[in-house]
Amino acid sequence: MNNRKRAGLIVAVIGMVAFMTLFNSGSPMPIIHWPVETYMGLAFTIGWLSHVPNWLAYVLAALVLMLMIIGFYKVGGWVYGLVVRRD
Repeated sequence: MNNRKRAGLIVAVIGMVAFMTLFNSGSPMPIIHWPVETYMGLAFTIGWLSHVPNWLAYVLAALVLMLMIIGFYKVGGWVYGLVVRRD
C-alpha cells in the first residue's frame, strides 16, 4: 500500500466520522451506534423527502454512503498528490 492510498483511506475515515458526527449531533445514542443511526437516519430522510418506497430508500441510503466513502478516498489521494508533487 503506497502513501497515496493511505492518505485516501485516512481522509475517508475522517470524512465519514465527521459526517456521522454532523448527522448524530445532539443524539443521546452512544458513539458505537452512530454508524447504524446514520444509515437509518439517511434512509428516513431520503424516504421522507422523496416519497419513494421503503426498500428503495434503504438502497439509496447505502448507495449514498458508499459514494461518500469513495469520494472521500479519491479526494484524499488527490490532495496527497498535490502536496507531494514531485517535479
